[in-house]
Amino acid sequence: MRKPRKRSFADLVLENKRQILKDQAAMDRIEARLEQKRLTKAE
Repeated sequence: MRKPRKRSFADLVLENKRQILKDQAAMDRIEARLEQKRLTKAE
């Protein structure tokens, strides 16, 4: 298994998204952070 040396930014972003989606705990943290931003903006 050989990794390509050069990867486009889009490829990295897609791979990142896939890993995050797998990591539900990370998703929960992100959701909580977004919720906090929304609440502070609403005030």
